[in-house]
Amino acid sequence: MSPDLRPLSIIYNQKSGFHAAQQDEEYERLMTFWTQYGFEIQVFELNQTIDFDEMMAVILVRHQQADKRGVVIAAGGDGTLNAVAKRLMHTDIPMGIIPLGTFNYVARALNIPIDVHKAAEVIATGTIHEVHVATLNDQIYLNNASLGLYPLFIKKRELYNQRFGRFPLHAYTSGLDVLLREHRSLKLAVTVDGKKHPVSTPLIFFGNNQLQLSDLNLRIAECAANGKLAGVVVAKSDRYSLLKMLWKLIQGKIDQASDVYTFCAEQIRVDCKKTQLTVAVDGELREMHTPLNFAVKKSALKVMVPNVVTSV
Repeated sequence: MSPDLRPLSIIYNQKSGFHAAQQDEEYERLMTFWTQYGFEIQVFELNQTIDFDEMMAVILVRHQQADKRGVVIAAGGDGTLNAVAKRLMHTDIPMGIIPLGTFNYVARALNIPIDVHKAAEVIATGTIHEVHVATLNDQIYLNNASLGLYPLFIKKRELYNQRFGRFPLHAYTSGLDVLLREHRSLKLAVTVDGKKHPVSTPLIFFGNNQLQLSDLNLRIAECAANGKLAGVVVAKSDRYSLLKMLWKLIQGKIDQASDVYTFCAEQIRVDCKKTQLTVAVDGELREMHTPLNFAVKKSALKVMVPNVVTSV
């Protein structure tokens, strides 16, 4: 690599269609644009045959051996961003974002444009901003992690997406579908900053993105912005109470729902008699061993953003 060039590695999810045949012209425009800013570009595709850890090891060596660190771009939804961010934490290599998901909360919270070409311009001409990253055992989450009904929402939403296409409305229709069919509770012990609370809940939600929490009109949005853990617990599991909660959510009044409690903390531990729980982490389902330990690594990830940005 020429010492005058900066490495730029693009990691994209095959499902995102970033380099689809029908978009070749747009793709070439992006490559030409970044080349004009002195980047040497390599493209890496995520698919079922790729060993992600091996691929990221190659990418990290490429950037660490260069005179200039360059940028590693995650092109996809928040699940793709999560995977790339986990490997870039605590390095001096910034992450660039091409938002190709449904809600794109990470990009929006950082004022990164949803338009692909404008996002590409931020990568080339923006500034580096350090963001807080929430951790859950050996995983991270940039948006949220949740237990109970929410992982069932994710499963149902993916079925809707496969059948009808990917639309934000499916987040609500899948939620209604699950509430009409499932309303079981988890029996947990939740320790918040050293104080233990027995909890029976159908849903517990931890947020790390103040924009998403603000969209839900939750007062704990500022908590996430300040690098703390923001939590939401639903206390009742009967179908009528859950449907009322969903209606409040649609109205943007979830904070006013009865039996919905929020809290802010530095550290949280969740214990359960079950040795393993299904957790939704940035929209991806994972089977995780208990106990679940939540914390926040402050200013742990460098991201390319516009010159004026909201802190995350």
